[in-house]
Amino acid sequence: MQKSFSVLILSALVLTSCGTVRESRLNPFNWFGSSTVVRNDVRPDTEGYNPLIPARRSSVFERNKEAPYTGLYVDEVTDLQVERRPGGALIRATGITRYQGPYGVKLVKLDSESDAGILTYALKAEQYVAQVGTQASRSVTAAVWVTDNELATVGTINVKGRNNTRSTRR
Repeated sequence: MQKSFSVLILSALVLTSCGTVRESRLNPFNWFGSSTVVRNDVRPDTEGYNPLIPARRSSVFERNKEAPYTGLYVDEVTDLQVERRPGGALIRATGITRYQGPYGVKLVKLDSESDAGILTYALKAEQYVAQVGTQASRSVTAAVWVTDNELATVGTINVKGRNNTRSTRR
């Protein structure tokens, strides 16, 4: 009985002193201090911007206007394949970019260089200045679907890069 009573008193004293140890430098949870909040405004020009809430449209029937594509030409187009499929063809191009980490790779149709017999695309990718790295880490591939109606008069398909152009003929 005497041991349990002394353990009870000792534990009560230890637990009551926890309040003072909680704020002391002896507590390892206090060594680095508490965290602070720093606001990063994604869009400082718009007050109350929340990226989780979609932007409002003026009408239900109106489409959102897409931002213009800001991709740059890839350095070199290394491969061009036209794969026939029912209803059209899949034009697939592979290229090497200047820097690692390209994203948003697209085949963009060049209307100014396309005519009735020639279909011209540009292989573009959005990229930022980064490490150069190996050729495998800078390789990108993009494809575009072309219908049979669009291919009816086309005899040559060109894909342009910054340093070269690949073409295929029927």
